Amino acid sequence: MIDDAIRVLAGDCTVIAETGDREEYRGRVTTIVKPDNTVLVHDSDGYQPVAWLTRADSVSSDRADGFTLVAKKDTQTLRIAAHDRDGFATYPVSAAGTPVGTCPDCGGTLVRSGDVHCVDCDTRYGIPADATVRDDKCDCDCGLPRMRVERGLAFDVCIDRSCESLDDAVREAFDREWDCPEPGCDGDLRILRRGGLIAGCEHYPDCDTGFAIPAGIVAGECGCGLPTFETRSGTRCLDATCDRGLARPLEADSAADD
Repeated sequence: MIDDAIRVLAGDCTVIAETGDREEYRGRVTTIVKPDNTVLVHDSDGYQPVAWLTRADSVSSDRADGFTLVAKKDTQTLRIAAHDRDGFATYPVSAAGTPVGTCPDCGGTLVRSGDVHCVDCDTRYGIPADATVRDDKCDCDCGLPRMRVERGLAFDVCIDRSCESLDDAVREAFDREWDCPEPGCDGDLRILRRGGLIAGCEHYPDCDTGFAIPAGIVAGECGCGLPTFETRSGTRCLDATCDRGLARPLEADSAADD
């Protein structure tokens, strides 16, 4: 079940906001407290709250007489006191996202909002930020959507890493494909996961050369001998600090092969 909940408090309230200057309001308002302790006080006009406090350090409430709520963040304080309570309720809530499929655990809707998660249960799949979730489904029995991720090539894999591993796909394509550029080192670059995917020297720790694999497609060879990648921001060497420039474009290799 989803543990996150949103609190809704409604009634004839006095609202005191000490977030710089002291401001006081009175009216029938609805106060929303999000799971991250963001507090929003809405009246009948427009979309903007009359008072708010973003990600408060603490939020305390008391329902003894109507209700009171106090939110604090550093030197800022937001107080809401009900003279006449219309409602006080708690509802389950999740991050909203683009629908991408059906949850295999509960049949709920999977949505993309950073990661991919179910709106009805705790099922969650961590995916790379640059991944594109596709309409086609995995060939396995899981029935989950596939994603396209560019790591030297464009790889189409299941969003569930335990079903189909992006690491294994990149490793199969590029493990030992490139020589370590460190002078005097005869090692190959292995595809490893160290936080993210890297091409790191096989002689580690004697040689600690390693490069994060960028989001892009291999486009040729740099003057340093490492591959270049075509990324959204342009062509770059595997070594982000290299400035030698493109030595041999991929098209030249293809023409030579023909």
